[in-house]
Amino acid sequence: MSKPRLTYFDFAGSRGEECRIALHLAGIDFDDVRVKNADWPALKPKMPFGALPVLEVPGKPPLPHSNAILVLIGRKHALHPTDPFDAARHEAMMCAVEELRHTITPSLRISDPEQKRAAREALAKNELASWGSQVEQQLGDGPFVGGNDLQVADIKLYMVVRWLTSGALDHVPTSVLDHCPKLLKLYQAVGDHPGVKEWLAKSAK
Repeated sequence: MSKPRLTYFDFAGSRGEECRIALHLAGIDFDDVRVKNADWPALKPKMPFGALPVLEVPGKPPLPHSNAILVLIGRKHALHPTDPFDAARHEAMMCAVEELRHTITPSLRISDPEQKRAAREALAKNELASWGSQVEQQLGDGPFVGGNDLQVADIKLYMVVRWLTSGALDHVPTSVLDHCPKLLKLYQAVGDHPGVKEWLAKSAK
């Protein structure tokens, strides 16, 4: 292996895509390994914690978990605060995104249409609305978490807001975060960043 390798599912969303965007913004030439669902059962036991994404760097052991990967990239490439307290605040925001994803995940496994509808509508009204309000309270004038500079926490927030407002989650209205203007401003600012736009255009091909 001559350059970093990021392994994630063949899917332009969630944890893997935020790591891909961070690597791209950092200017890192990396192998973008995309795992097909059919190949995952054979690969899963070989992963450090049986999950993806995993970043491999020449001469180092594999690094799992998106937050750990993002913080490593951020620290090495000026995409994460250098002040320890500021860095911890950003990492807390990233943890909040992961907690929300874990809250939503059980609804992805519901097969009964009416049960899924009820679960998603409850999520939208309660947990998703509360999460948005809590994040909103942590944001300043922006446009990003730390002010004028885009960092890895912003990328992570961008990915989850894109998911929640895209209509991809049945029975979750695209207006679910309309009560969070600062968060939506951050989402727009990340999406308008030239490096992010460049990566998204590349991924769409």
